[in-house]
Amino acid sequence: MKRRAIILSLIILGVSLAIGLLPALAQPSFDFMPDGGQSMLRKLFSQAPARASEIAGATHTEAEWTAYLHEQAADLNDRERETLAGYLAVNMPLQESSLKDAERKNDVMSAFPADGRQLAIDNCQFCHAFFSGYLMHDRDVEGWRSTFKSPFHKEIRMTDKEKETFARYSAVNMPLRIEDVPEELRF
Repeated sequence: MKRRAIILSLIILGVSLAIGLLPALAQPSFDFMPDGGQSMLRKLFSQAPARASEIAGATHTEAEWTAYLHEQAADLNDRERETLAGYLAVNMPLQESSLKDAERKNDVMSAFPADGRQLAIDNCQFCHAFFSGYLMHDRDVEGWRSTFKSPFHKEIRMTDKEKETFARYSAVNMPLRIEDVPEELRF
């Protein structure tokens, strides 16, 4: 009987600790940030893999992609079109082998590289405050490119395409309005 009481007490203690730790283990949501190119492509073309494949194989300038998006994605606003056009101009065409592999898996969208939003989430918040170190900065594309020239950013492991994708996304979408950032991320 005493053994059962000890086991039951340990189980209750374990469950209580697990429940108490859940908020600490929960990852913050970044849904407040504007979508990046890959996110938008998923929303626009995940049900149309042939169109996604067509986009993946195309080479256009940012202005040409913007014109294309005016015709093919009329429901996007100007900021979204600018974000997606920048992403496509930097990252398309995809390597044919990557696209073919994704098509064989019936998941064309998996061939598209990370967008500026995801690159920011993955790379910015480990060294400095995401809020003051990224979300509140107002820079043009060249200003965002120049961040990678500082000694403490040279160690970030990003390809040139990823840096350019990040810079274009950030120039269009930052700074955010303070009231759009959840209070728990304002520090």
